[in-house]
Amino acid sequence: MNQSGSDLSAAYRACTLIARREAKNFYYAFLALPKAKRDAICAVYAFMRHADDLSDDETRSRQQRRADLEAWLKSWHSAAAGQATTNLVFQALSDARRRFNIPPELLDHLVQGTAMDLHVPAGGAYDTYATFDDLRQYCYYVASVVGLVCIRIFGYSDPGAEHLAEETGLAFQLTNILRDVREDAARGRIYLPLDEMQRHGVRAEELAGIRTGSQITPGQRALLASIAQRAQSFYESGRELLPLIAADARPALWVLVEIYRDLLRRIERRNYDVFSERVRVPVSVRIAILLRGLLQVLRHRLRGRARR
Repeated sequence: MNQSGSDLSAAYRACTLIARREAKNFYYAFLALPKAKRDAICAVYAFMRHADDLSDDETRSRQQRRADLEAWLKSWHSAAAGQATTNLVFQALSDARRRFNIPPELLDHLVQGTAMDLHVPAGGAYDTYATFDDLRQYCYYVASVVGLVCIRIFGYSDPGAEHLAEETGLAFQLTNILRDVREDAARGRIYLPLDEMQRHGVRAEELAGIRTGSQITPGQRALLASIAQRAQSFYESGRELLPLIAADARPALWVLVEIYRDLLRRIERRNYDVFSERVRVPVSVRIAILLRGLLQVLRHRLRGRARR
C-alpha cells in the first residue's frame, strides 16, 4: 500500500488528536519523544484506544463486543497485509509497524488483552482472578505487551530490556487497578487476586457495593497495600530499563514512570483510601514532570552537538 507523505501526515495527525484527547498520563510522556517516535507511539495508542472502546461498549452484549473486536482485528490484518484502507489509524500504524519493526503478534496480543474482559464469569457474577499469577497473565496482555511494543519504538539492543519492559508495564497496570478498584467492581470486574482477598477477609460483594465516600476497612486497606508493595517492586524495573533504551527516548520513559509512581505515592499517602474520591495526579504536577523530562531532552541534544 503506497501512500503519499501528506496522506501519512494526516493519518498520524488523527492518531495524535486521539492520544491528546484520551491518553491523559501517557500523552505527557509522548511529548518528550522525537517526532517520528512520538507519531508511532500515538498510532499504537490510537489502535489500543479503539480496541478498548469496542470492549467497553456496554450498550452491546459481551458476545456482540467479541464479534466487533474480531471483525475489527480482521480489518486490521487486511490493512497490515497491504490492502487499501480508509481507516486513518490503520494507515499510521501500518507505517509505524514497518518503520520500527514491531512484531505483528504483539499488536494482536494488545487486542487479545482487551477481549479478556469479555469472558463470561465462571464462578459467579464477577470477573475475577484466582491468584496473582492469574492476574499477572491478564496484566501481561493489557500492559506488559504495551511495554514490549514501546521499546521497539524507543530503540534498544540489550535483550534484557524486554523483561524489564514487561515488568514496568505490570507496575503501571497494578497502579491503575488500585486507583480504579471502586469503579471496576461496580462494573463486575474484580482485578484483585481472590486468594489474597480471602486472606484479608474482603469479599467481592462488598467491593461491588462501595460507593463514593465509603470508608475503607482495615482488611481492604491491607489488601490494597499488598498490591501497592508489588507495584513498587516492579517500578524498580523501570529504573533498570532506562539506560537500556535509546538515549533520545529515555526522557519519555522517565516522564511516564515518574507520573505513574507519583500516582501510586498519592494512593499510599491516602493510606490506600481510593473509595472516598478518585486519586489523580494534578495537571500542574504532570506538566512539572514533563518540563523536567524536556530539560533532559535539551541536555541530550546539546551533548550531541558538542560531540560533532
